[in-house]
Amino acid sequence: MKVTVENKKGLNKDLKIFIDKETMNSYMDEKYEEIKSTVNLKGFRPGKVPKEILKRQFGKAVFGEVLDKVLKETSTKALEENKIKPAGQPKLDLKTYGEDKDLEYILSVTELPKVEIKSLENIKFDEYTVKIDDSETDKRIKEIAKNQPNFKEVSADTKAKKGDLVSLDYKATVDGKDFKGSEGKNTQLTLGKDLFLKGFDDQLIGVKKNDEKIVEATLPENFPEKELVNKKAKFNCKILSVKQSEEVKIDDDFAKNLGAKDLKDLKTLISKQINDEYKNSLDQLSKNQILKEIEKIKVDEVPKNLVEEEVKILSQGMQEEEAKKNKKNFEEKAKTRIKTGLILNEFGEKNQIKVTEQEIQAEVQKQLRMMPGQEKMVMDFYQKNPSALASLRGTVYEEKILNSIKEKGKPNKKEISKEEAEKILKEAHKHDHSHIEEKKETKKKSHTTSAKEKKTTTKKAKSKPAAKKTKKVSKK
Repeated sequence: MKVTVENKKGLNKDLKIFIDKETMNSYMDEKYEEIKSTVNLKGFRPGKVPKEILKRQFGKAVFGEVLDKVLKETSTKALEENKIKPAGQPKLDLKTYGEDKDLEYILSVTELPKVEIKSLENIKFDEYTVKIDDSETDKRIKEIAKNQPNFKEVSADTKAKKGDLVSLDYKATVDGKDFKGSEGKNTQLTLGKDLFLKGFDDQLIGVKKNDEKIVEATLPENFPEKELVNKKAKFNCKILSVKQSEEVKIDDDFAKNLGAKDLKDLKTLISKQINDEYKNSLDQLSKNQILKEIEKIKVDEVPKNLVEEEVKILSQGMQEEEAKKNKKNFEEKAKTRIKTGLILNEFGEKNQIKVTEQEIQAEVQKQLRMMPGQEKMVMDFYQKNPSALASLRGTVYEEKILNSIKEKGKPNKKEISKEEAEKILKEAHKHDHSHIEEKKETKKKSHTTSAKEKKTTTKKAKSKPAAKKTKKVSKK
């Protein structure tokens, strides 16, 4: 294979690739040997069909397969040997080709620009830690204690009131007849929560230990015995105990019940918990600052084809007139996005940052936890949409890159109070919200249209070299 680089114009260049006919014939011979054992022709034993017969029968099909294979292998090799990273799909123009002929073609490629990442090692950003006052920690512990159940049994003549815990045995009937699931032993109800049957709790207010009480309630729509749904049932209840809640004593025993060593250890853990609640949001602000600094890094030229693709994404769903009106603004945004993506990707490659399958699955599990009750739907979505999983991989990859940049950068460490943290986050949220509203206002003027997938065309042949498309951040 002979490769000559021609017509260098900025990021655009042509690669003239030549493969002599002897090499092409050797590829053809390999293919004929491969198919010989699988072909069954009348008058010939399997594996014994002469090559000339095979050529007459299958020559065009074999050449098509061989040509496709050679184009993919040689174009990829040519790009690698010349250290060219293509921005998008190169175009292929066949000049000479055919059976028992040399193969010559032109590969027109737009190259990704060289980007400088050394400055990222000294990038500056704010890194926050939140100082939590003891009073804030004590307040949180009191809230936890308030929500901890601490019921003590009261005397036999004390009547149950709202908020009390009542234990009872019951036997229920519908139209005087027993039914499946009509008995309950030592059932506990916190009066007023209405967690058993609607209106059941209210009828127990005023009962005492050892009382017997008839309670009437309608069986719900989701009752297992469908023929009894919406029917009124009578519950013969025997009250076993009445307990009233008492304030939980905050001491070492209380702390141990929550998994801490003692009260002092609990305060440390709660203080860290409060800090962590702010940490993720504040860390994101730091990463946003890093991205803003990356936007300032100069890149001499951004590939036009990538800008055009990004503009299409930004204007997707807009009316043609509105898209034209915003084109210049979209082009600037596209250049910024692509430049940032190129820099992040270069940093990721130079630092050998990879995304493992375990990390992808961990991210999926994280999303499952955020959507309780919809786990199956989320799993089905990712299983049926490989592009969504690839997008998730890209998000994890970018997150790992930003974390690595943070580790190498120059943080301006700031210890702030909880109030200051809330103020900073509120301002950031207000800023983000204004951008969202701006986007909504633009979209009001547009209507949804289907996005057409761009297909790469080649001259004289449909074969394409195996060059990867480069997105904002590569999905490693």
